[in-house]
Amino acid sequence: MAKGDWIPVRAAQGLHSRQAHADLPEGTYEREISKEGFFGPAAFLHHRRPPTGWTTFEGPLRPRAFDLARLDTGEPSPWAAATVLRNAAVEVRFWKLEQAMPALARNADGDQLLFVHAGEGDLFCDYGRIGYRAGDYLYLPRGTMWRLRPTLATQVLMIEATNTHFRLPDRGLLGPHAQFDPAMLDTPEMDAAFRSHQDEPGEVRVEIKKRGAVSTVTFGYNPLDAVGWHGDLAPVRLNVRDIRPVNSHRYHLPPSVHATFVSDRFVVCTFAPRPFETDPGALKVPFFHNNDDFDEVLFYHAGDFFSRDHIEAGMMTFHPSGFTHGPHPRALKNMLVQPKPATDEYAVMIDTRDPLDVGEAAGAVENPAYIDSWKGE
Repeated sequence: MAKGDWIPVRAAQGLHSRQAHADLPEGTYEREISKEGFFGPAAFLHHRRPPTGWTTFEGPLRPRAFDLARLDTGEPSPWAAATVLRNAAVEVRFWKLEQAMPALARNADGDQLLFVHAGEGDLFCDYGRIGYRAGDYLYLPRGTMWRLRPTLATQVLMIEATNTHFRLPDRGLLGPHAQFDPAMLDTPEMDAAFRSHQDEPGEVRVEIKKRGAVSTVTFGYNPLDAVGWHGDLAPVRLNVRDIRPVNSHRYHLPPSVHATFVSDRFVVCTFAPRPFETDPGALKVPFFHNNDDFDEVLFYHAGDFFSRDHIEAGMMTFHPSGFTHGPHPRALKNMLVQPKPATDEYAVMIDTRDPLDVGEAAGAVENPAYIDSWKGE
C-alpha cells in the first residue's frame, strides 16, 4: 500500500484530547487503534476503565510469557538451539553455549542477528575476529562462515531474516546519525588471534543450514583462511549501551521510534534507558494499543521493566495480534507521575507482520499465569 493511500477519515466524538498520548480527559485511559503497527493511520479512544481489565480469557489467542533461562544448556551448534518463535519471514532461537563451537556455522537461509544476552568471548568468521560481550548485537550476512569461542558461558538470542536481509531503518528528519552513528558499527579484524585460529591443525566441519536442514562439509584445514578483504558488506557489532534513544519530554513516543534493524516483514527495536517525560500531561507509561497488524515479541535483557510485573531478565513475552494490551495494573499508578527520573531497562522487541508459531521448547518453559497479570487489583 502506498503511503497516504488510506481511506481519508478526520473525525472526533465526545471527550477526547487533541494531542495523542497527552492531556487525557480526567479519569480516562487512552487506547490506540492503528494500521501497520505504529506507521499508519490511528484512532485514540478514551475509556473509563483500563481496556485490559478482563476477568477471563479463553481460546488460543492470548498473551504468553516464556522463561528462556530455563531452556536446556550447552548446545554445541546454533542449529541445535531451541526454536522459540517462527514464521516464513523470521526465525527466533535461544542458544546457550559454554565451550567453543566444534564446527563452523553457515546460514544459507538468510541474514543472522545474534543478540548476546550473557557471556563474552570471540567471534571468528570469514572476515576476521571480533570480541563480544553481553548487550552486543552481532550481524552476520547470509552465507558467512563463523564460530563463537566463549571465555564466559554465553547465551544468545538468534534472529534470522529468512530469505532476506537486515538493514538500518530510515531515520528521516532525525538524520542518519540519530540513535547511533554508523561509525559505532565495528567490523572484524584480521589480527594475531585470527591468524592463530587459522593455523590450528586438524579437520574443520562447516554446518550449513538451508531450508531448515543441516548439511555438513568437512575440510582438511580451517576454511577461514582469507588473508584480506575489502568492500561494503561485512559482519558488524553494536552494543546496546552505544544506542542513544530518541526522547521527547512532552510526548510518549511509540516503540517504532526505537527501531534498530529492519527486514522485509519485521522490525527489531531496542529499548534502552532514557529520561521519563516531564510534561505534566504526557503519559509516562506505554499506552494501551491494539496490535492488530503485527505480532509483538519482547525479550527482557537487563534492568527494571517498569511497565511489567514479575518479569525478569531472560524472559520473553509474546503478544499475538488481535487483542488490546498495555501496561500492567501496578504500572498505571505512575501513568502521569514517575518516582524516578529515567527508565532502567534494556529489551529487544521484534514486531512481525505475519503471525508467529510457538516452538515446542518455548511451550515447555511458558508461564501460564501470565494471562492473568492484567486483572485489576
